[in-house]
Amino acid sequence: MIRLASVIAQFEADFMTQFRHRLGFEQLRALWAIGHCRTPASPMMQVQCTGCPHQKRVPHSCGHRHCPHCQHHESQQWLERQMQRLVPADYFFLTFTLPAELRGLARAHAGVVFDLLMRCAWETVHRFSQNDPQLQGSPGAIAVLHTHSRRLDFHPHVHLVVPAAALDAAKQRWRRKRRGKNGTYLFNEKAMAKVFRAKMLAAIEAAGICLPTCYPRQWVAHCKSVGSGEKALIYLGRYLYRGVIREEDILACDNGRVRFRYRNAKTDKVEQRSLAGADFLWLIVQHVLPKGFRRARNFGFLHANCKRLIGLLHLLLKFDPGRFRPPRKARPPMLCVCCGAVMAIVRTRIRSTSPGVVAVPPLAAVAI
Repeated sequence: MIRLASVIAQFEADFMTQFRHRLGFEQLRALWAIGHCRTPASPMMQVQCTGCPHQKRVPHSCGHRHCPHCQHHESQQWLERQMQRLVPADYFFLTFTLPAELRGLARAHAGVVFDLLMRCAWETVHRFSQNDPQLQGSPGAIAVLHTHSRRLDFHPHVHLVVPAAALDAAKQRWRRKRRGKNGTYLFNEKAMAKVFRAKMLAAIEAAGICLPTCYPRQWVAHCKSVGSGEKALIYLGRYLYRGVIREEDILACDNGRVRFRYRNAKTDKVEQRSLAGADFLWLIVQHVLPKGFRRARNFGFLHANCKRLIGLLHLLLKFDPGRFRPPRKARPPMLCVCCGAVMAIVRTRIRSTSPGVVAVPPLAAVAI
């Protein structure tokens, strides 16, 4: 397996020469963190064998949310929280995509446009739910922002996992969509895309951002039935905290180029893409989110503040979310090289004293 840190080390100089003027502080910080994850430049932790006196120091992981090595525990926790909020209803997987003509605005005003993208997608679902004759209430949704396609190109879109149900607070009613001969139907895709387009354009103008002179009249929105919602949540959780690319998908790094694999969404076949090393690193860092931006959000009755409401629904509807158990990957133990016993952590966050290790990240220093 080729580590992303080794790719950064090999092509960092060329990358900085070509793209330094296009990089922000957060992108430089992410590049440095990933490049030094679990290296002598990282803080150290001391581990001791439980079966013999042997002990040693090992580097910490960087903990950056775009690092493919880190955040697996956070991903598992997020998935378990969402599983506990499942309700007895048919679930749908909705996708709202920003057209190519507006992606330049998303690059230049990432924090604002990404926030509007998620908010307008939710407002569209909320409006359709209130106008639906079978629902007539406020829906719930779990939303996750993605900024890349499977080829790693810049492609902002938001996924929403939505139960076909709604709460009518005024009448204290819980309503679900009825199943027909062809299953449950939620909302019309073309109508949602039209409303989402109007809301998004109005929100961008209200934010003081100038729209391009030309943008498409028809936008894209998808709505797909996903049963109980469990598999859709597992899909989103898999991509939430692992970074842009899995290191297992980096196939080669030689002759100044990087080759990686991806699955074509249209043909469902595994394909490969080869790029110059600097261009590959640009594909990675252009998806770094602004500091503090939350790419996973809960709306409506699935919001984190509605725990008591969800518990009441589970009680009244006699629904046990505990039957949905997300797959758990146990962390492999650290074994002693002397006797093979398990090593226990006895001290953490020890400052590195390795020769040649700098205390200030050089890329971050350049950004300042």
